[in-house]
Amino acid sequence: MKSTVCFFLMTIMVCRQKCNLYFCFSQGGKSGAVQKCSACRGRGVRIMIRQLAPGMVQQMQSVCSDCNGEGEVINEKDRCKKCEGKKVIKEVKILEVHVDKGMKHGQRITFTGEADQAPGVEPGDIVLLLQEKEHEVFQRDGNDLHMTYKIGLVEALCGFQFTFKHLDARQIVVKYPPGKVIEPGCVRVVRGEGMPQYRNPFEKGDLYIKFDVQFPENNWINPDKLSELEDLLPSRPEVPNVIGETEEVELQEFDSTRGSGGGQRREAYNDSSDEESSSHHGPGVQCAHQ
Repeated sequence: MKSTVCFFLMTIMVCRQKCNLYFCFSQGGKSGAVQKCSACRGRGVRIMIRQLAPGMVQQMQSVCSDCNGEGEVINEKDRCKKCEGKKVIKEVKILEVHVDKGMKHGQRITFTGEADQAPGVEPGDIVLLLQEKEHEVFQRDGNDLHMTYKIGLVEALCGFQFTFKHLDARQIVVKYPPGKVIEPGCVRVVRGEGMPQYRNPFEKGDLYIKFDVQFPENNWINPDKLSELEDLLPSRPEVPNVIGETEEVELQEFDSTRGSGGGQRREAYNDSSDEESSSHHGPGVQCAHQ
């Protein structure tokens, strides 16, 4: 998913061909200089027939080399000095691209009839394909926006307020009242602060904020203050009475990069089993023959 600004204008330079109306009036030379190609009879192609065997011929078609497929030839001295007999010249034109609010990735903007031109041929279109850039804060999902925000434990328990800059440069203040708890990884929504709808910019999507709660580091508080903190927090669950013998274990931190260690223990167990099996199944005692 990607994000985009709501509105902008950009200017691009395109190269297109235009009929030369000021020099040869799209004829390629002075009046009467254009002659039909005698080699291809004005068709622009040559047809050659070659006999392969008695009663078997092959017909081939190729572009006429005398007129380059145009069907017309112009004497070099009579050619237009501006277009060199090609009937068209190249020009640079500035196109102003208007990107409407709410347009999405992959959407097309078409400039009708602005592609290459040639005499007697309908010009094509210039089609621009929009590509959204990734944003460092927001991720787009249709008309909705998503972002992640980090808060501390005291903010998650006691309420908070923070400000961020929206895509349209507005400063948005987000408030969350005290007493409402923010759980790690939970998502809250701000209605109407997403992307504007295409061709209906007054209707907007929603902004979804995912909260990353940062817990304090180990031993961040004096041990003497832990009891006071515990009195302020909700009470612990009651420990159930266990009948019979119990065994205490120590809870340690887990490093996912080192693995669980179960495989090593199983390998050690398998090695010892192999040694025992080899010692018990060694060469047997043979009975003596009388």
